[in-house]
Amino acid sequence: MSRASHKDWHSKEQLEKLVGWARDGLTDEQIAKNIGIRRPTLYAWKKAHPDIADALKKGKEVVDVEVENALLKRALGTTTKTTQYRMVKEDPDVLKAKRIKYLNEYKLEHPELTKQELTVAAALAIPTYKRIPMVETVQELPPDTKAIIFWLKNRLPEKYRDQSFRQLNEAQTRKAIADADRAEIENDRLRNAKDSDITKIVFTDDLKPDDDQNGDGNDGTDPKPK
Repeated sequence: MSRASHKDWHSKEQLEKLVGWARDGLTDEQIAKNIGIRRPTLYAWKKAHPDIADALKKGKEVVDVEVENALLKRALGTTTKTTQYRMVKEDPDVLKAKRIKYLNEYKLEHPELTKQELTVAAALAIPTYKRIPMVETVQELPPDTKAIIFWLKNRLPEKYRDQSFRQLNEAQTRKAIADADRAEIENDRLRNAKDSDITKIVFTDDLKPDDDQNGDGNDGTDPKPK
């Protein structure tokens, strides 16, 4: 097998193939494998040949837009329609007329094809069975919270990226500062307090008689002298 050359990838058809691969979401590694080269070689092609680079960029931009639109629809909510079909065999006369018409038109575009090749092309383009729509289901999809968060965090990062964590950290910081201020105020009050400002509390046993409350030298245990 001959080594792939960039010369084989400058035609319109080959460039469209590159666009299609990129649009389908293939990575550069996968595209290089499809071409038959290594990824560094593909990078070299992209650097040296703008048409190849533009084709790959165009395909990736298309799929990026498609994904972005899908995400936007999911974030805002959207409506989906699902249709169920029934396969019905085409009427033989109608089928024959359709194929003949297609064959004649296709022959004008491809005069080099044989009658057999034209017949096969018409048979593939006009199938024997046709689809008849039977039931259509409409489903309303509400806005998706995760899609909304993802969109806002990436489109408006300064406003929405990790906002909840930032608010929580700010609240915790304010609380820590307030606690530190209260502790400092309390320490200052205790340091500046005078002894006279401190009330000493002495607990006594109410059941114990007072010592010489009358001032007569009697502690209350002996009877008064006569």
